[in-house]
Amino acid sequence: MVERTAPGLRLDVYLHDRYRQVSRAMLQRMITQGQVLVNGRSVKPAHQPVAGEQVTVAWPETRPSELAPEAIPLEVLYEDEWLLVLNKTPGLVVHPAAGNQDHTLVNALLHHCAGRLSGIGGVARPGIVHRLDKDTSGCLVVAKNDQAHLGLAPQFAERTVCKVYHALVCGALPHPSGEIEADIARHPSHRKRMAVTPQGGRGARTTFQVVERWPNATWVEARLHTGRTHQIRVHFQYIGFPLVGDLTYGKRQNARLTDATGWHPARQMLHARVLGFRHPVSGENLVFEAPWPADFAQAIEVLRRAG
Repeated sequence: MVERTAPGLRLDVYLHDRYRQVSRAMLQRMITQGQVLVNGRSVKPAHQPVAGEQVTVAWPETRPSELAPEAIPLEVLYEDEWLLVLNKTPGLVVHPAAGNQDHTLVNALLHHCAGRLSGIGGVARPGIVHRLDKDTSGCLVVAKNDQAHLGLAPQFAERTVCKVYHALVCGALPHPSGEIEADIARHPSHRKRMAVTPQGGRGARTTFQVVERWPNATWVEARLHTGRTHQIRVHFQYIGFPLVGDLTYGKRQNARLTDATGWHPARQMLHARVLGFRHPVSGENLVFEAPWPADFAQAIEVLRRAG
């Protein structure tokens, strides 16, 4: 049931906010084909939901995936018949896309779970409830069936999931803690990038605490209160302290860091340290903590020595 009216909010956008793993194009097709009903009747994707309306989604039957299972090693933090929690390694793409059709986390999951994965995300994204960037490491939960998927997705949409990241940023942050609240949208000229924008963006909020500070960099613990694409990377660039190793959002600052330390980080230093959510079946509150990968620990040692 729609809890509140949001002026100008389309039905396809409303659903995409709740099922981020499903593309907006797929949701539009489902609405057009009558697989999404509002108060029992078909509507158009541009329909604007109002408080009290009942939205019913008939998910399509799972089709066999054409992706090949691959025996890629996975660091499993937790597993039961419903879900799987992983410590994703840096460099691993979550799902197939242009330029990355194989050797993805989905390929690894198809091997590990022997096909027992949720199909709500479509055949290209079986089991995927949320994502981490290719070069971001850390906690990630996977749904092994549709019931688990439908129990997890609303928690991400309603922002009840605890998401804590460890990040290394360029420069010495002057304050021990802070809050960044700035809307994020697709960059107007670089379509693979995101940017803070005064108009047309979606609300985004990040809070942080400094763990350790050096002359050329800072180790921060950041908490995501929303889940926008590249949110931590964009927000710290916005306040002038882009992530160490992030050449997309902080090429100039990273060049200065390398000049000062003689060190070239191989990736953006961002790690999803803690993930907490309610078990979609038992209702138990679960919290997981992912150990750092070796390169993150090495980066801290390098910066300590340089400091």
